[in-house]
Amino acid sequence: MRAGHIAAPEVPALIQPGLTRLRSELEVPDGFPTDVLAAAEVAAKAPATADRVDRTDLELVTIDPEGSMDLDQAVHIAKNGDGYTVHYAIADVAAWVEPGGPVDAETHRRGQTFYAPDQRAALHPPVLSESAASLLADGKPRPALLWTVELDAAGMQTAAHVERSLVTSRARLSYTDVQHDLDAGEATDSLHLLEIVGRLRQAIEAERGGVSLETPEQEITADGDDWRLEFRAALPVEGWNAQISLLVGAAAAEIMIAGRIGILRTLPPAEQWGIDKLRHTAKGLHIAWPGTLSYPDFVRSLDPQKPTHLAMLNACTVLFRGAGYTAFDGSLPATNLVHGALAMHYAHATAPLRRLVDRYVGETCLALSGGTEVPAWVRAELPGLPALMAQSDARAKKYERGIIDLLEALVLSTRIGQTFTGTVVEIDKDGTDGVVVIEDLAVEARVSGKVELGAEMTVRLVTADPATGKVSFEVA
Repeated sequence: MRAGHIAAPEVPALIQPGLTRLRSELEVPDGFPTDVLAAAEVAAKAPATADRVDRTDLELVTIDPEGSMDLDQAVHIAKNGDGYTVHYAIADVAAWVEPGGPVDAETHRRGQTFYAPDQRAALHPPVLSESAASLLADGKPRPALLWTVELDAAGMQTAAHVERSLVTSRARLSYTDVQHDLDAGEATDSLHLLEIVGRLRQAIEAERGGVSLETPEQEITADGDDWRLEFRAALPVEGWNAQISLLVGAAAAEIMIAGRIGILRTLPPAEQWGIDKLRHTAKGLHIAWPGTLSYPDFVRSLDPQKPTHLAMLNACTVLFRGAGYTAFDGSLPATNLVHGALAMHYAHATAPLRRLVDRYVGETCLALSGGTEVPAWVRAELPGLPALMAQSDARAKKYERGIIDLLEALVLSTRIGQTFTGTVVEIDKDGTDGVVVIEDLAVEARVSGKVELGAEMTVRLVTADPATGKVSFEVA
């Protein structure tokens, strides 16, 4: 599950102490040091714009969640004979951030942006991440890393390169905007092609045995004092747009592998015990999973509009644990270089405003595409990036999980003693105690008592403390 979004005027006072505690325990940054803000203000006035190709002719648009201001990517897709040309502009963070300077040092301390329902602890100061460096549709040309990926009629990549460019975003669109326009037949040619290419890339992903897990977001809504949690399914356009990011991430990975320098996003292949566990969960949720159907095909068969299927998608995240980064310089390491879920080589390349490692991937690919030396500052930092990002990822996941716990405790706090029907999705080794998903409440929590993996059981709510986020059930 992704961290809960609050569709209400303000964050409830009952969970404010819990949010404050989480930020303190996990050392989530609160604001920026004055020297970092000052350096960002100076950089915002004078970005590095020399030696760039002018591509302000491209009708690029950004597609993000409603209200987003840190816009990393802008897309344009055109027909090219029987195939397609994908242009994907990525915010050129290196044009604004001096290596070794105050902003650079602060981004290394953070690693990524930390999200909460009431605020964001951004990777970069807002004057950069939400203004100067963001690909806003304000009519101003901005420096970008422009990826050009050529595809054949079936959507297979035939060529890819990246270059420093000047671009202008023409519109800031939300997923809801684009989905509406596509459904109404009012979308631009480029957005129609986004759907076509997105579907082609999804088919290619299926053929190679990969799967993009679009987990549900928990959304909390308010009606007076009545707080509720619901699973929000992703719109189809979110999956198509994600395929463009995956396309560029795969192209970046292959460029770095060919150049024998870079950093990949890796994930070990799924182990059989994990598949078996998910089969038990599917049985408990009354979802058919024929023995001949592979895990990727099973995930693709799930309908996110059905509550039980949303709960199943959440359970499937167990197979994504263990993801990390692998850096190399000069020779390829004799370790796993593949992202097991995607079933391909992959790199994080498209979100440099929100994730530190993407800036290094972009700079490495620029040098390799242009036949120049990888910058010394990039090469020097590569060996330490996997550990730095692993530490940052761990903090971000604990923060996200802690926030979800607080939201779940909030909506359950008036229902202590009530019984519910839930599915056991995890059990402790001795078969006593585990984790239960309450489908109707969009809640996952600890349960005590004799439990069986995948079983549907009646459980009683024992604890729901909005201050600590502790929620617990017992077998009724």
